[in-house]
Amino acid sequence: MPESSRVTTEIAAILRRERSAQRLTQQQLADRAGTSQSAVARIERGQRVPGIPLVERLFAALGRQLAVTVEELDSHLDARMDALATRSLADRIDELGLDRLSDRLGDLPHLLTGGSAALLQGAPVPADAVEIAVRWRDSARFTAWLEAAYGQRWNARWREFGGLHLAPEEPGEHYWSTRYGEIRAQMCDELPAAIEVRHGERSYRVVPLVTVELTDPQAAALLRRYRRRSADHRAIPDGPTPTNDPASVHDRRSADNRDSADDAASAAGPRPRTRR
Repeated sequence: MPESSRVTTEIAAILRRERSAQRLTQQQLADRAGTSQSAVARIERGQRVPGIPLVERLFAALGRQLAVTVEELDSHLDARMDALATRSLADRIDELGLDRLSDRLGDLPHLLTGGSAALLQGAPVPADAVEIAVRWRDSARFTAWLEAAYGQRWNARWREFGGLHLAPEEPGEHYWSTRYGEIRAQMCDELPAAIEVRHGERSYRVVPLVTVELTDPQAAALLRRYRRRSADHRAIPDGPTPTNDPASVHDRRSADNRDSADDAASAAGPRPRTRR
């Protein structure tokens, strides 16, 4: 989903999850909280920045309350990348629905790019939709595929899918929801050079990471952040912490003295053997 206020997006996701867990409709929650169903819908879509009193009423109606914390800027990205790093590539491919959507694209000329390409090349960066590169001259074929897949285009104004023309040439973000999953497209004159990545029994044609960083600012920022954090972790020494315990110091000095004696003996050459 396109960028919005992170807090607004998190409130929307938590509210949807809690309401669904209690099997309440938006209207039922609105009745409990003394507001309208349309207000609940806008908040759950992340379209409306809710006031604190309304948020408190909504969560109180669910028997919940929000806790406010302060954390380092963008630490939620670090936490998400750390979580992704512990998951297998197969799990992430399955969660994204990459194989299913790729199979449905059929013979449409395309390459995997952005977060999808980074994922397949081992980078644990977040990917919320399958990202492909498509040539402008294949736009008509891509539009026909979107129509057959019951596609709906992301409407940034209303912060939901629908209400816009599907064709990439029409105004709007190149982001669609289809019956096979969500998809983003980078339209280009020519497809960039590709590499082949194999995973299990499947082969994927992807844009190399170096090209992704040059053409996708969002993916590039995540990759730089991941590399910087990886370098910081490697800089932490893994060896034992030095100690000032006298016994330990004595043991180290004794060992050093023995090493010095052995070195001196080696430098002097072999000792003569006495024949009896």
